[in-house]
Amino acid sequence: MTGNSELFIHALETKNLELLKQVPKSDLHNHGPLGSRLSELRKHTGKAIPPPPNSFVDINDLNKYIFTHLKEYIVSKDGRELAMKLAFMQAKEDGVSKLEMSIDCLFLLFNEFDVAAFGQFLIDTHQSVAPEIDYNPEIGFARDMDVKDAERTIIPLIESGYFKSIDLYGNELVKDAKEYINIYRTAEKYNLKLKAHSGEFGSAESVRETIELLHLNEVQHGISIADDKEVMNWVRNNNIRLNVCPSSNVILGRSKDIANHQARVLYDNGVDITINSDDIILFNQSVSEEYLNLYTAGTFTASELNIIRERGLN
Repeated sequence: MTGNSELFIHALETKNLELLKQVPKSDLHNHGPLGSRLSELRKHTGKAIPPPPNSFVDINDLNKYIFTHLKEYIVSKDGRELAMKLAFMQAKEDGVSKLEMSIDCLFLLFNEFDVAAFGQFLIDTHQSVAPEIDYNPEIGFARDMDVKDAERTIIPLIESGYFKSIDLYGNELVKDAKEYINIYRTAEKYNLKLKAHSGEFGSAESVRETIELLHLNEVQHGISIADDKEVMNWVRNNNIRLNVCPSSNVILGRSKDIANHQARVLYDNGVDITINSDDIILFNQSVSEEYLNLYTAGTFTASELNIIRERGLN
């Protein structure tokens, strides 16, 4: 067992969050402008931004909060620069050494479709705040975006060579995954890691269908497959990773609580899972806190969580 493993297990067993932050970990499901604490955004903007509710009815309810209370602070040039800076600062503070943080393609609109300037902004922010983090830029877009607009916006970003992965997120019940095949084939051609949100609200079978249609390497959430043994076996046998976000699932009503999170069933059935933050500004849980929550609730042993942590770094 490595020194990091021993330290991680000890930190969990003693419930020492500060020690836990010192151990390298990954965050592979993180939405960039929402990747910091609300308290930090308040401090840097001087604004008394209302806190999110303790639970959301659904993804539309979550989006309503974002557009009502956060949009003005993250869409302007100064706002998005601050939001991204704070997200990198948060990852660094939490000991995240491997970060796949997605940036919505709509941010390109605020750079007047200057792909080079957009990429350079992300490079400069990463290097100035947390150069020690292995940062793999991820381009994302929402399912409620018009498909033609998405293609017009996101394909130049794929072709730029800057981004290493792609993610489709938002309400997975809005549009069929087949509408995005052209975008994903382009991303595949340019050797991007292929991700999409699926199985957060949709069925287990919809996860398999999305994987097959878009040739996914990884699924963001995917927790609904815990209800279907056959699909779990298929996902495991096809080496598809699920990047799960426990607190997000609880607050959005997709898991009863941390103790009963679907990650336990997935792990027991040999599915490759990682533990991630999703939107820290909304759910107020870092990756270290997610690990500690899972241990404290008795969902996993410290050794099992260390195995999950190590997989995320590979």
